[in-house]
Amino acid sequence: MPSNQTPLGALPARFRRERLLIVGCGDVGMRVAAQMQGKVRLLALTSQEGRTELLRAHGLTPLLGNLDHGQSLRRLAGLATRVVHLAPPPSESWSDPRTQNLLRALRLRSQPRSAVYGSTSGVYGDCRGAWVAETQAVRAGTPRAQRRTFAEAQVRFWGLSSGVRASILRIPGIYAPDREGGTPRARLLKGTPVLLQEDDVYTNHIHADDLARACCIALWRGAPQRVYNVNDDSALKMGDYFDLAADLYGLPRPPRIAREGAAAQLPLMLLSFMNESRRMVNTRMKRELRLKLHHPSVLGGLG
Repeated sequence: MPSNQTPLGALPARFRRERLLIVGCGDVGMRVAAQMQGKVRLLALTSQEGRTELLRAHGLTPLLGNLDHGQSLRRLAGLATRVVHLAPPPSESWSDPRTQNLLRALRLRSQPRSAVYGSTSGVYGDCRGAWVAETQAVRAGTPRAQRRTFAEAQVRFWGLSSGVRASILRIPGIYAPDREGGTPRARLLKGTPVLLQEDDVYTNHIHADDLARACCIALWRGAPQRVYNVNDDSALKMGDYFDLAADLYGLPRPPRIAREGAAAQLPLMLLSFMNESRRMVNTRMKRELRLKLHHPSVLGGLG
């Protein structure tokens, strides 16, 4: 991933010693590794010793460390020339000590040239269905999104103070047929209701492979401390998304219920997503990162 002309092509000689550290090597992290296989040396932080053989089998060098224990991360200092940080914050509090611990370790020695942080579109909060570009002020409405807002600020300050070119990707719902829980099929089989059309909210999506490509490209093309919405071109309400998937899979469409009755029938996590409505603008992603989506709509990506 070495040049603006061929960001996913063969590496020129001067880039052959690049070392990419992936922090948060779950589904998307492994897709990033697959994109970069053979182009850079791949390093992966893991807290699970039992995953080391799996990581090696996929061409990554595992590094044992725990984001919750800062001292265990000191070995990361000076190792990587590029970093992709996809690890989630803890599930409590309003801050993200994991990101703080990682950045503290990376500051100890020669720092990477660039970094990508995977955030969430939830930092925008409820926008009542409006179109949202990256210039929109953040207004996180849930503790989950507040933790991401905190982490974004930490990453941007790190970039500004150190000269590291850090990009922040704001990510909506991730889907892919080969991703665990990556399609609505299981929910459709359960018959989980969706909101009536007049009560429904807009939702945004990105195919996991396109997200991985965005992470890779941003390492080389992302502007310093720049935020990018990373989403496809779909502009669907949540219920329409599930109707589309039901038709595609030959399953019954989910029942529709009024918002006032939703609390009695739906889990709290799902309700929290139904309280926020926005349509994300992806122009900056296309113009600056020059990412051409392989899956511009969920209709093609779910099939």
